[in-house]
Amino acid sequence: MTTLLTLQEAELAFGDQPLLDHANFSVLDGERIGVIGRNGTGKSSLLKVIAGIEKLDDGSRIVLDGLHIAYVEQEPLLPPAASMRESLALRGRFAEIADEREQWTRVARLEEYLHRFKLDGDVDPTKASGGEKKRAALALALSLSCDLLLLDEPTNHLDIEGILILEEMIVSEYRGSKSLMVITHDRAFLDTVSTRIIELDRGILRSYPGNFEAYEARKEEELEAEEIARRKFDKFWAQEEVWIRKGIEARRTRNEGRVRRLEALREERAARRDRMGQINLNIDAGMRSGKIVAELEKVSKQYDSKTIVKDLDFRLLRGDRLGLIGRNGVGKSTLISLILGNNEPDSGTIKLGTNLQIAYFDQLRAQLDPTKTVAETISPGSEWIEVGGVKKHVMSYLADFLFPPRRANVPVSNLSGGERNRLLLARLFALPANLLVLDEPTNDLDIDSLELLEQTLQTYPGTLILVSHDRRFLDNVVTEVLAPEEDGVWREYVGGYSDWLRYRPQPIAKEKKEEPVESKPVQKKPRQEKIKLSYKENKELEELPELLMTLEQERDDLVAKMSEADYYSQQSQDAIKADGDRVQAIESELEEKYARWEFLEQKKELAQAQA
Repeated sequence: MTTLLTLQEAELAFGDQPLLDHANFSVLDGERIGVIGRNGTGKSSLLKVIAGIEKLDDGSRIVLDGLHIAYVEQEPLLPPAASMRESLALRGRFAEIADEREQWTRVARLEEYLHRFKLDGDVDPTKASGGEKKRAALALALSLSCDLLLLDEPTNHLDIEGILILEEMIVSEYRGSKSLMVITHDRAFLDTVSTRIIELDRGILRSYPGNFEAYEARKEEELEAEEIARRKFDKFWAQEEVWIRKGIEARRTRNEGRVRRLEALREERAARRDRMGQINLNIDAGMRSGKIVAELEKVSKQYDSKTIVKDLDFRLLRGDRLGLIGRNGVGKSTLISLILGNNEPDSGTIKLGTNLQIAYFDQLRAQLDPTKTVAETISPGSEWIEVGGVKKHVMSYLADFLFPPRRANVPVSNLSGGERNRLLLARLFALPANLLVLDEPTNDLDIDSLELLEQTLQTYPGTLILVSHDRRFLDNVVTEVLAPEEDGVWREYVGGYSDWLRYRPQPIAKEKKEEPVESKPVQKKPRQEKIKLSYKENKELEELPELLMTLEQERDDLVAKMSEADYYSQQSQDAIKADGDRVQAIESELEEKYARWEFLEQKKELAQAQA
């Protein structure tokens, strides 16, 4: 494997906060690296350093000669032009290419990727939605066929259809000599796309081979071991502090080595990076609503010539967790407005339940005043806020959402995307509500915060309506789904995204024109052969569990070895390649052996059923 890019002893800071602290990191060809970490840890800065947009404070960035890097930022800027195609050509600097034939090749490839993303190159870029602009920027970057593609939150503003298109392109095209680095909070995307996870945590880069699921398992083990080690360290340090404070005994014993050791312990503890805090989410569920929250009978709604909802019969009951799934522009917001009674249907009836207290996430977004401070946004004119009948100081409440006192008086206009989302959640959850309506609440949230939001919603006693393109979030939160079909028809499914994916109607293939055939005499059904396992198959079935355990242990040992902090700096490129190839080979063998085990078990059950 070839090393495309390396960071050595990289240092980067924002004020007094280290974003990279003597970090070492390499990108190998064929890798697809997922970059994760809490908001504000410097993930975007890391990507900009790798792209060559930002400079390191210290350390070195070593790039393979001739390496072609493409970078797509969180909010892509499209130059003004008459069409989307021309705007992207300006962004890609096609006019600077001296070879006219190469220019036309670039334009043709761009047209191909616009088509694959289902975009019209003739549209006015100023009228494009956030999702269309993101697809367009991704289409340009992919059309360039670069050696290293850098994507910063590519799934933001994309609907599920767009995310799946992007996944398919990356998995099929970024292998061999081409590599990818992507920052995303979409765990399902990371599971599909990534072959390695890089975690940026308090200036340190940690590497984990495999996808996000493999990272989660390894990280849980690490955190448990870290907690045990810290408890032991703190206990020992406390004992040494008690000893030194005895004074006379310390002087009498003249144990200078022990004193120096204590000084070293103090320095180590002062330099220790304590784990970052977590959001403390609690929702004020307000009073209990009636059993029926909303009831829709034969509801239809049309805008111009487009049917948004047609003959919808639907009942939302207290405690339901409803997820709305569908591509951008299909009418999810209109449907929410109908369910809440904020929009009159063209036909049909809508009945709302009693005692409803509604908190609508999208409405709160529009109400954020950029000139107000964080504290004023939460509790205007007062230092106290009441949540669930309990009074709480606004600083304490903001701390629950990871806003330190120094950020309380910062104007909303100065907040990052993640901070704005946390502020919106803080404001939302301060309102008593027995019906929560959350329209894309996961945008800009880091994975830790997203998982805490999941846990909070799972225990929320009220009713929930959720719009999200995060497949794993939908699976973990909702208990039923409304999804669109054709011509404004919406169908209800029990379960989450995966259940909808499993039970939705599949596209019907075009039927071939039937030709008359001559009638044939009816043949007798052949006698069913008796099924049984051979001696060899029986022996194989007995040995498979132990073989699988051996393979899994070898894989886990290799993964643990490759997760060590100094692995990539201590090992040769050949050793890294050998270990990586072996992990992939084991994964393939495990998949094959598990399939074989399942087949033999099924055959055994059939044999027993016939006996």
